[in-house]
Amino acid sequence: MVFEEDEVARYLYGQRDEHLKALEAALDVEIGARGTELHIAGSPPDVRLAELVLSQLYVLARKGHPLTPAEVARAVSILAADPQISLKDIFSDQVFATKHSKAIVPKGLNQKIYVDSIRRNDIVFGIGPAGTGKTYMAMAMALAAYFDKRVKRIILTRPAVEAGEKLGFLPGDLAEKVNPYLRPLYDALHDMVELERAEKMLERGIVEVAPLAFMRGRTLNDAFIIFDEAQNATSAQIKMFLTRIGFNSQTVITGDITQIDLPSRKMSGLVEALDILHGIPGIGFCTFNDTDVVRHPLVQKIINAYDVLDQQHEREDAEQAGVRGR
Repeated sequence: MVFEEDEVARYLYGQRDEHLKALEAALDVEIGARGTELHIAGSPPDVRLAELVLSQLYVLARKGHPLTPAEVARAVSILAADPQISLKDIFSDQVFATKHSKAIVPKGLNQKIYVDSIRRNDIVFGIGPAGTGKTYMAMAMALAAYFDKRVKRIILTRPAVEAGEKLGFLPGDLAEKVNPYLRPLYDALHDMVELERAEKMLERGIVEVAPLAFMRGRTLNDAFIIFDEAQNATSAQIKMFLTRIGFNSQTVITGDITQIDLPSRKMSGLVEALDILHGIPGIGFCTFNDTDVVRHPLVQKIINAYDVLDQQHEREDAEQAGVRGR
């Protein structure tokens, strides 16, 4: 491969060729760089994929798009799944600019589908494992909607299921008791907006962070609402929440149906909602998987390890049930 611009090529390679090394680690190839010329050795399919990744990342590099080894690895994963995809369409879709003027963009195809679904639909379900950016991207979309004056407030909620009926035994007023369960939502907000501005938005009620129980009896107009960890809501709670949505409001509901903390006798309302709400116009459904994890690289490996363990337990349970049934 030969690139036109030496400076852009060096940026594409990364400091000490870290981006090329990330590509070598993701594919079974060896890459030698000399100026604007690259030599790639390996199996023909891997070489073709490496060339495709580099050619598309070069286009992004020319536009000044920030590249990291992690993004190179994500680019490999995206194009390996579908070589017809344009990385430019994904990585250049700015959702929101943070307090440090950092552009928040989709980090993969499913995040792009998720963002586009939120743009098209009044209600969107984002389902998948931890670390796939479901809540983070929803928060970015909510802030963009507020600053573009499409909504007047942002409401963030999640069930405090871990607390159960034990909230009464915790010290402090109700807000102090439920805050630990809402902390991830505060974290996402503070990551995108300056601390002082975020605190003012909270004080003025522009951003409201509240437990799910606080939604009862309300009508939520002109709002962008994020319902996080919805797998831990019952059927009645999901129905209550969905019927709170008012005019000119948008709702994103996120959850991981493999991490349900409800008592074993109770069915997750999220699982039920996914079953009965499909096909209704204006409601979108987006599914993430372990390849979409955008946290530390070890997070994806941890998720995979536990998935293997869960499958093993399911097989053992099935075998024991078969023995008892004889």
